[in-house]
Amino acid sequence: MHIKKLETFTQKWLSIVKVTADTGKKGIGQISPYNADISARVFHRQVAPHVLGKDPLEIQKLVNHCLEAEYKFPGSYICRALSGLDTALWDLKGKLENRSVCELLGAQPRPIKVYGSSMRRDITPEKEAQRLKKLKDEKGYEAFKIRIGSVCGHNQDQWPGRTEALVPEVRRAVGDEVKLFVDANSCYDAEHAIEVGELLAENGVVHFEEPCPYWRLDWTQEVTETLDIPVTGGEQDNSLEQWKRIINRPVVDVVQPDICYIGGFTRAHRVGNMAAEKGLPCTPHSANLSLVSVFTLHLLAVLENAGPYMEYSIEDSEWVKNLYTPELKVTDGKVNIPAGPGWGVEINEKWLSDADYQVSKLQE
Repeated sequence: MHIKKLETFTQKWLSIVKVTADTGKKGIGQISPYNADISARVFHRQVAPHVLGKDPLEIQKLVNHCLEAEYKFPGSYICRALSGLDTALWDLKGKLENRSVCELLGAQPRPIKVYGSSMRRDITPEKEAQRLKKLKDEKGYEAFKIRIGSVCGHNQDQWPGRTEALVPEVRRAVGDEVKLFVDANSCYDAEHAIEVGELLAENGVVHFEEPCPYWRLDWTQEVTETLDIPVTGGEQDNSLEQWKRIINRPVVDVVQPDICYIGGFTRAHRVGNMAAEKGLPCTPHSANLSLVSVFTLHLLAVLENAGPYMEYSIEDSEWVKNLYTPELKVTDGKVNIPAGPGWGVEINEKWLSDADYQVSKLQE
C-alpha cells in the first residue's frame, strides 16, 4: 500500500487534508489553523513530494523524513503543514483497522473533563464573570481559563487595572470550588510575573500559563521556581530539542504542546511521553473547536500523565461551524471522545465543496 494522492481544502483560517491510498482508502487531517492558506502551499511544496508513493502506515518514519528532507526550513510553517499529513495518516490507520486513534494506542473512547477557555481580552471583568457563571450553571464546567495581561505586553495590561479587577471578579462569580486558570500570553518579565503571581495565589489560581515571552526560558524558569502556583507553557514550541530543554530543566510545571503547531499527533505524543519520564503532567494546548480539539481528546486518553482537564474554547467561532460531525458537546463539564474509526468524525461535504482546492498526486 502507498500514498497515491494528497488534497487540501482551505477556507479562511483552516485547511483540511485528505490522504488517499492506492487501495482507495482515505484519511482526514488538519493543517494548523491561522494563515492556513500559506501552510497549505507549504504542504504541497515541502511535505507532499516527500511522501507520495510511500507506505502510509509508517507514520513516524514519514514525519521524520519530511523534517530531515527540509532541514533548511525547521520552523513553524513546516510543522503546521506537517500536522495535516500526520493527522490524516492516523485517521487512515484507524479506518483500516476499524478502531479509533486512541484505541490504536491502547485506550478507549470515554468522556474527558474540559475547562472552559476564554479567548477574550476585549471584555470587561463583570461581563466575563457573568458569562462564565452562566456556563458553569448550564454546562457543568468545573474549571475555567481567563486571559490576563496582554499579548507580548511588555508588562502592560490590556487596559490599566483590568487583571487586578478580573481575577477576583471571576473568582467571586464562579465560587471557590471551581478551578481557575489564567493565561498571560507572554506578557511579563520574570519580576512582574512573580508580582502578578501573588494576586493569583490570593484568588486560588491553579494554572499560570505562558507568564513570560515563551522564548525566554530563563525568565519562565525563574517564575516556576519562585511561585507555588503551577506554571505552564510550550504551545508555541515545535522543536523536539527545545522541548528536551524545557522538560529537563524543567522550565515549567506542566507541558502544553499543541498538536497542530508541533507537527502532528505523533510528535505531541512524544513530548507527552518525554514529560512523563520526568514526572511532569501534560495538558495540550487546543484553543479552538476545529479538529485540534478532536485530536487532543484522543491524545489525553492515551497519555499516562494527562492533566485533569482539556482546554475547550467557549467562543462562538463561525469559521468552525458545520465543519464536522458528530459535533463535540459539553455535558456535565465533559466531552466524549468520538468513538468511530480514526478520529471518529467526518468532514461536512458542503464545507469541502466551498473550500479552495489543491492536490498533489502520483503521476499515472
